[in-house]
Amino acid sequence: MAKDANLYVSSPIRYSQLAIRSALVAVAIALTPLSAGAQPYPTRTITLVVGYSPGGTGDFIGRILGAKLSEKFGRTVVVENRAGASGLIAAQYVAKAAPDGYTILVGQTPEIAVNPHFLNSGLDVDRELAPIALGGVVPLALVVPKDSPYATIAQLLDAARSGKPILFASAGPGTPGHFAGELLRQYTHGKLTHVPYKGAGPALADLLGSHVDFYFPGFPGSVPYVKAGQMRMLAVTSPQRLPRAPDVPTVIEATSIKDFDISLWAGFFAPLGTPKATVAQLNAAINEVLAQPDTQARMSEGGADIVPMSVDQFAGFIKSESTKYVRIIATTGIKPQQP
Repeated sequence: MAKDANLYVSSPIRYSQLAIRSALVAVAIALTPLSAGAQPYPTRTITLVVGYSPGGTGDFIGRILGAKLSEKFGRTVVVENRAGASGLIAAQYVAKAAPDGYTILVGQTPEIAVNPHFLNSGLDVDRELAPIALGGVVPLALVVPKDSPYATIAQLLDAARSGKPILFASAGPGTPGHFAGELLRQYTHGKLTHVPYKGAGPALADLLGSHVDFYFPGFPGSVPYVKAGQMRMLAVTSPQRLPRAPDVPTVIEATSIKDFDISLWAGFFAPLGTPKATVAQLNAAINEVLAQPDTQARMSEGGADIVPMSVDQFAGFIKSESTKYVRIIATTGIKPQQP
């Protein structure tokens, strides 16, 4: 043993060789998990989580882009609906998911830009979610049941001013449709009562059943029912009339409410901590599929505007939307109401 020990002491060359071998082994061991972590993304199924029932705007946009991303990545992309608390349940679920790019929130106006200031939701968007890309922006449509006595928005507003009790639905408290109705109430000083639901689907169902008088869903969600003659569209909330519905007036045209521009948008978010490279890859992929003619045709048919944005631009858009709804909350003075 002594002879062997002296060899290591008296032979710096042999020591250096052993040290190099040991170092190479250590590096190889250290690089093994890095190599596994550096596998091309994605390698398995991606889940897009929507915070509302099927049939709403987020579901519409999520399913169109989910199918296109599946084609692009060669991996399954599924849409999972986790409805409740005006999108909060889904947002919290994604915020707590592994930050690996495989659980993505299709986040919408309520849970991202409104409810952090309205419902004290406990969700800190800046500290829990990483913005990826904007999927689409849609105006709202003021719709009434097919047998409604109101053929125009002017008739509806006149009835509200006269003191007639009128019920308006929303997809949940703090949703753009809720605020649109509250702005009309403030404008008419009428007896408008808010009836919140747990998503666009249930709200549309009760409108179809004439259990409520009007509703402001996202334009895409109302189009199939209007085309089928099951409801009537009296107005849209965009500043200008929509090419898809040129005969439908805007709320601004029918009222003196300036800047009545309330939209519902859907964007993609990952849990905070998701690698920036993965976020950048998803942003590029989403913008790429949004640029495809067939995607643009389907989005346009549903009334959704496509606004490609970088990650930083999308983050700035979110901040401006939050500022807008803080102002609307203060203007209307409305308080939280649970569905």
